[in-house]
Amino acid sequence: MLFQVSSIKRLSWRSALALFFYLSSLFAFLIGVSVTERPSIVDDHFLVKAYYSLSLFVVGGIDLGTPVGGPEFGRVLLWIAYFGAPILAASTLIETFFRAIARENWQIRSIKNHIVITGAGELTLSYLRVFRYYHKRVPVVVVCPDMDETTQEELKETFGAIVMVGDITHEFVLRRLRLQHARKVLLFEENNLRSFEAASKIIQAAPELGRKIIIHCSNLRFMRAMETTRVSQLCQTFNNYHLAAAALVKDKLVHRFDETSPKDVVVLAGFGRFGQTILEELQKQALAEIQTVAIIDSDANRRVLVAEEQIEFMQNYRRELIEGDISHPEVWNQVEQLVDLGNTRPAIILGTGDEEQNLRTALWLRERYPESMIVARCNQRSHFANEVGKDHNITSISITRLIEHNIPRDWFDPESE
Repeated sequence: MLFQVSSIKRLSWRSALALFFYLSSLFAFLIGVSVTERPSIVDDHFLVKAYYSLSLFVVGGIDLGTPVGGPEFGRVLLWIAYFGAPILAASTLIETFFRAIARENWQIRSIKNHIVITGAGELTLSYLRVFRYYHKRVPVVVVCPDMDETTQEELKETFGAIVMVGDITHEFVLRRLRLQHARKVLLFEENNLRSFEAASKIIQAAPELGRKIIIHCSNLRFMRAMETTRVSQLCQTFNNYHLAAAALVKDKLVHRFDETSPKDVVVLAGFGRFGQTILEELQKQALAEIQTVAIIDSDANRRVLVAEEQIEFMQNYRRELIEGDISHPEVWNQVEQLVDLGNTRPAIILGTGDEEQNLRTALWLRERYPESMIVARCNQRSHFANEVGKDHNITSISITRLIEHNIPRDWFDPESE
């Protein structure tokens, strides 16, 4: 969408003013107001009066002279149109001129050694927060097909980004981005297929970018299915939950496992994308420390079957499935029948997408299992959740914060290959 809401609003009030000035002059002529240079206009045909009313936007009243005769109210309306119509026309031309030479336009025409990011969601903002910590002056271009005005202003003022509203899969947008001079391209859009489509076109246009193209894919099954494609092999693909899960296991859980003996019990309450990637990272980083993994989810059996198609489940630990709502006490009674939670100091990770449910259940579990490690997930940074966590010995984690802590360092280094 190339026209923003703000542009539509400007168009609306300009159109209203133009219509008001035009109708004011036409009405003045119709009720008997004349002009010094063309006194016969009072007796002219309607179309003649309409034509001269329209001419006010081009030459004002220069060719017509000053209003005379007729009702005073009509002369006032004509004087308003005399001043308003040419001012409105001139202001429109001036604004169009300045838009044509706007900072973004002339910057993009000569930009080089820049970073290109698609999408204007939280992942883009997280990346830019860390990127600007390392690189204050590297040019950044953010491209998105639909972006609200507040986000545009934040990208410009907070991160100094050049904002382009457009679809990166379009040839015109690709040409404007001067990709042959770019240092990195990060495809962070929500539409996974469009990101891969964009990567394919970018590789064709600028094959030297290669591994400098980084693709985020929110759908784990789609990302894994695309692993054998040419685009995936030439570019870097990742999922934000992988980054978050890797950071959680490395920074929180591994340290906990080192402190406890013997092997540990882990409860994954919620087995969506985040829960699945946590299990994957546990198998990579702490397989030798795990005795049992209990998986709780309202759709646990189906999700485990889906995960088994993509993740190789190791046989080095026991796995238990409990289907149900993590906030229901009966579900935890079922867990206790399968796993000894009272004597094993388990690590319980409440990782569903329902932040309120995670926090409320964490408080309830803290009373029930005082020796356990309880982790409650939030999506964004939450000052309140952190306060609750400190007061009740609960580890409150933010997906956004985990991602920022675990973005690979070479993604911030414009010179890295």
